[in-house]
Amino acid sequence: MKKLITIIIILGIIFVGMIVYKNIAINKTTSISVQEINQIETYVTKIYMWKEITGQALPDFEEINQAEDIWLWEVVKKNLEEYEFTYEQIQEKAKELFGEKLTKEFPKEGTEYIIYDEKVDKYYAIGMGLDQLEDSFLLNEIQKTQDGYEVEIVEYLEDYSQTLEEGEDFIIIRNTEEEEIGKVNSTQEEQVKEIVKNNLDQLSKKKLVLKLENGKLYVENVR
Repeated sequence: MKKLITIIIILGIIFVGMIVYKNIAINKTTSISVQEINQIETYVTKIYMWKEITGQALPDFEEINQAEDIWLWEVVKKNLEEYEFTYEQIQEKAKELFGEKLTKEFPKEGTEYIIYDEKVDKYYAIGMGLDQLEDSFLLNEIQKTQDGYEVEIVEYLEDYSQTLEEGEDFIIIRNTEEEEIGKVNSTQEEQVKEIVKNNLDQLSKKKLVLKLENGKLYVENVR
């Protein structure tokens, strides 16, 4: 019985280590827990967009009210569960994602991809043309601060546009300039992150300042 418990504990430690290694390429701060990494990754995923729509998947800004409007409201739309919503729902979701420091208000007339229907006084999300390059990121470094975290991410693209090559489908990994970094068989998608980790010098990076407030994360700036 004691041997079984010991084996379970060892397997648990290995599993936790695998999670950390999967989600973060370099972690120089040993005080970051797996739960913290998961919370950070979940939040960054919520605000990470598509560069063909918003110009950059995650644009630079000094503070949230300087963020580009199209990115800001597309993040909100992405995180709304329905495709039909009220003005109040949009504003509430914006505060939920970006905190009370956000003072921008959603335009009453709507946006290019959020259409206002004055007959029912509601907004509708409309479709958009996305390419076959999936904007992706990998957590690279995390440093704790007094009221949150400083996070560096590595940005890359997963290209699913390739045709069969010798009877196999491939995913091409590209940098944000769309230069090829490597490729993996589509049945081995878990290897994508390994290629990213092994080619950090060829990929662009961004630093985010995240504030932790009442258990929730809010992005303060990106550079």
